[in-house]
Amino acid sequence: MKLNTLLFMLTFLACAGFTVNGQDVKFPSLDKSPLDAAHYPSRSAFANYLDADDPDRNQKIKVVYSRPNKNDRVVFGELLKYGELWRLGANEGTEVMFFVPVEIGGKTIQSGTYTMNAELHEDHWVLNISTERFIAGTSNLDASKIIASAKIPTSQIDDVREAFTIGFQKVDEGNVNMIFEWDRTRAVLPINLNAPTMAGDDKSPMDLAAYPASSRFRNLAKPEDFDNSAPKVRVVYSRPQMNGRKVFGELLKYGEMWRVGANQTTEVTFFTDVMIGDTKINSGRYGLFAKVHEDNWEFIIHKNVQSWGPPNHNDEDNIVTVKAPIAKTPSTLEALSITYEEVGDNMVNLVVGWEDTMARLPIKMME
Repeated sequence: MKLNTLLFMLTFLACAGFTVNGQDVKFPSLDKSPLDAAHYPSRSAFANYLDADDPDRNQKIKVVYSRPNKNDRVVFGELLKYGELWRLGANEGTEVMFFVPVEIGGKTIQSGTYTMNAELHEDHWVLNISTERFIAGTSNLDASKIIASAKIPTSQIDDVREAFTIGFQKVDEGNVNMIFEWDRTRAVLPINLNAPTMAGDDKSPMDLAAYPASSRFRNLAKPEDFDNSAPKVRVVYSRPQMNGRKVFGELLKYGEMWRVGANQTTEVTFFTDVMIGDTKINSGRYGLFAKVHEDNWEFIIHKNVQSWGPPNHNDEDNIVTVKAPIAKTPSTLEALSITYEEVGDNMVNLVVGWEDTMARLPIKMME
């Protein structure tokens, strides 16, 4: 490189604010409240040293926090006033990472990264878990971001803890205590590692279609009607809705396999042996699929009932496939619907309808 070009580049970098040597680089000194981390299980911090089947390789909780020192101060009640919020450390808000869903204070918290703070009192703390992150201290916190709170007792320890410390105590395979100590105070937060998982509202709610209809409430039948209310067919299915969509040919592509519903594979139970097409099917629990076409549906009874729709379905599990012509529904059906038609002695049609289309699956009871 020519000398003039090199001088030009150095001048340009200097004018643009770039340094060409290390004299202007400023590195931080050691923090008086150094950052630290606590892990549960503690050995998960060095998982790369553990055997592949070592259960401690599976990290469940990690806390990243700053550790202020006591420095001859009275911490609780003086340095940290009762009734005020504390960031559970210094500098940035203390972060907790849950690698599994946990339960704290009766609330399920999904895996993710959160911040913690605590309202301090003389004999207890109210510990909060918040989705608000990248914060310093407890000023201007958004209370609406708090997703769980727990009132946790405090106790006195014999020896003074000079630096604020967070650790863990295993209770059993499903429970652990997160422990906070500073000065002579200890607070203990119980954490359930087997948090309950509760379903929310389903956009495609599950329903049940029974034949005869009275079999759903057999205990209410009159004695003379009890035998006639014996269950023969039952379908459990989820009911998706149109929601402004065109269903057949668009949402459900012609020629593709459909679970005749949503979510879990639609389940049909025969309480007696039946004939479908030319095939005898023993009483039992089966799955129901269909291939929809422009002028007919192919109903498929199969053994892969414990599944979530047709992906990875093995055709060897199919018991019978029956073609059924389509018809127009009496009115538009916003939600998928299943019902029955009696068509003769021991004969019933299982009728599936959605949008403005329906198809009938003939079933003969073997009695």
